[in-house]
Amino acid sequence: MAPSNVPEALLRLLLLAASGLLGPMLSGAAPVEPVEVSLLVGAQEKGAVCLDGTPPGYHLQRGSGDGSGSWLIHLEGGGWCSTLKDCSGRRMSVLGSSNFMKPLQFAGHGIFDSDEIYNPDFYNWNKVYVRYCDGASFAGDAEGQAQDGTTVYFRGLRIYEAITDELMRKGLVNATQVLFTGCSAGGLATILHCDDFSARFPQQVSVKCFADAGFFLDVKDISGERSFWSLYNRVVQLQNVRQVLHKDCLANKEPTECFFPTEIIKSIRTPMFILNSAYDSWQIQNVLLPSSSSPEKSWLSCKDNIGNCNSTQIKVLDEFRNTMINDLNIVEDKAGWGMFIDSCFTHCQTLFRISWNSPTSPRLGNKNIAKVVGDWYFGRSQGVKEIDCQYPCNPTCNSLPPP
Repeated sequence: MAPSNVPEALLRLLLLAASGLLGPMLSGAAPVEPVEVSLLVGAQEKGAVCLDGTPPGYHLQRGSGDGSGSWLIHLEGGGWCSTLKDCSGRRMSVLGSSNFMKPLQFAGHGIFDSDEIYNPDFYNWNKVYVRYCDGASFAGDAEGQAQDGTTVYFRGLRIYEAITDELMRKGLVNATQVLFTGCSAGGLATILHCDDFSARFPQQVSVKCFADAGFFLDVKDISGERSFWSLYNRVVQLQNVRQVLHKDCLANKEPTECFFPTEIIKSIRTPMFILNSAYDSWQIQNVLLPSSSSPEKSWLSCKDNIGNCNSTQIKVLDEFRNTMINDLNIVEDKAGWGMFIDSCFTHCQTLFRISWNSPTSPRLGNKNIAKVVGDWYFGRSQGVKEIDCQYPCNPTCNSLPPP
C-alpha cells in the first residue's frame, strides 16, 4: 500500500531511490556515480529529526567551472500525513526515516542533470536534493505519541532551518546565484519558505524560487465536500503548522486557508516561477476525485487517464483548470515572476528529462520548460508567463507517459 497521499510518479521515484536503482531516465546516458546521502550533523541536539527521530538527509553534488558559485536547492515532495496513524506508518519508509535513504542518481533527471545538452543553464551548479521525512512540507513543529507509546516527531520546520544552516557552512553562504526549488509537497514548501530563504542572503545575490506542481487548490471534490481542505486542516493542527504562515494572512483568515498557495503568493516578495499543469494528475486524482468522494465507475477510468474522460467529465476538469488560472491572475502583476501552466495530465515536470528538456518535452510558445525557466531566471526574455489552452489542445503533451 502506498504511503498516504503520495503522488504515484513521486512514489516510483522514491521506491527506486530506496532500492538504490534510480538511474538515468533515458537509455544511452553515461553512467555516473550516485550521490551519497549526507545526514544532518547534530540533528538530535537541534530537535531537527525525521518522524522516527533519525537525522534528516540531503544529497550534495558540488558544482564546477563557472557554476561553482551557483546553487540549486531542491525540497523533495511526497504528500502529507494528517493523522498520528499515518505519520507513524511513514516511519517505516523513506518518507519518515533516514534509515531507508540510499544514494541518488542525478544523471538524466531533468534540472539535476550534469549534461549540458539536457540542462544547459544549471548543469554545473552545486545541486542539493533535500529529503522529505516530516510529512508537512517542512513546516511543522510538534510531536505526538504513537499507539505503541513511541514518539512521532513533527519537526519539518527545524529540518528546513538546520539543513539550510549546514549548507551555508558548506559554501552556500558564498553563493552568487541561488535557485530554491521543490516538487509537489516540496513545491508547497518552496512557496512557504521562499521569502525566509532569500532573506538569508545579501541583496546583491540573485535568489529566486521555483515551485513545481506545488500550486494546490482549495476546491470541492465531486461529491461537494472540501475533503482536501480537511486534509490540510488536519496537517496544520496535528503538526502545529503556524510559524511559517504569513502574518497578514493569519490576521484575516484561518491558518488552514493560509497553507494554500493561492493565499501565500499574495505576500511573497521574492521573484518566483510557478510550474504546474492546469490538469494536474495528482490533484485530479486526490483533490477532485478522492476515494472518499466515491466516484462512480466511469470516473475511475477518467481519473487514471484523462484520455478516458467523456465530454461531461472534461467540463468538470475544465472548471478545475479555470479555478487555477483565476488563482494565478495575481502573478500577471508581479514583476520578476514567471509561470508555465500547461494542459498535460501530469505532476512534477522538473525531475524527468522527458518533461524538462528533450525533443518531446511539452512546449508553450514553442519553448520547453527548461528554456522558459532559464529565460526567466537569467532575465533573457520578457515573455515568461505562459498559460496553455484547454485540454486537449496541446499536441506536445502526448509524448508524456501516463502518470
